[in-house]
Amino acid sequence: MESFNEKMITKNTITRASRYLRVLKNLRSLGFVRVYSPNLADALGLTPAVVRKDFSLLGMEGRKKGGYLIDELIEHLEHLLGANNPCKTVVVGCGRIGRALIESQELRREGIQIVAGFDIAPPPPEEQGEVPILPMDEFESIVDKEGIRVGILAVPSHAALEVFERMRAAGIRGFLNFTTVELKCQERCPHGCENRCVIHQVNIGLELETLFHMVHITEQRPELLKE
Repeated sequence: MESFNEKMITKNTITRASRYLRVLKNLRSLGFVRVYSPNLADALGLTPAVVRKDFSLLGMEGRKKGGYLIDELIEHLEHLLGANNPCKTVVVGCGRIGRALIESQELRREGIQIVAGFDIAPPPPEEQGEVPILPMDEFESIVDKEGIRVGILAVPSHAALEVFERMRAAGIRGFLNFTTVELKCQERCPHGCENRCVIHQVNIGLELETLFHMVHITEQRPELLKE
């Protein structure tokens, strides 16, 4: 495998790389040894040209008429994405959304370990589950002890900015934001880190609203939508 071109990799490329890895692992579990760009394109709703371009950028070259060796692709992507590192995270805000994430068996099957939840009013010991829900006073010590770099934010919107800053100050650099507040990081964090934080916004209301609009436009003016 070749080295990848760091300057040309975008956020969308990394997102697709994660999806490629999932599909490749599934194909390997089914006994496949090789894969071709049209196969991956069809599985992910892409074009073969996009797959080949991504693989070239990521330093993964196929063989003429021979496709790609699945084991080699998986090994390369796991190294590139750090997929073999422990995926440990915490949830801040343990209302309905936070509790649902903490109790999610799907996340566990995906290898994501929620170390703890944090809330201003944690439940008493007799109501605690497998994943402890702790007071915010313990947040910084747990993040430091467990080496947490990614956190899930599910607090009420009025507290989002304050909690976001506290999480950043504790060393969190990746955020899955379930609040309605659009969180942003400055060009450089004010807490000593060199790079901007990575923030994924999850606004369920906005996603549903967009979906309704897309369906309406598809029904009324399908020619306006492009793949």
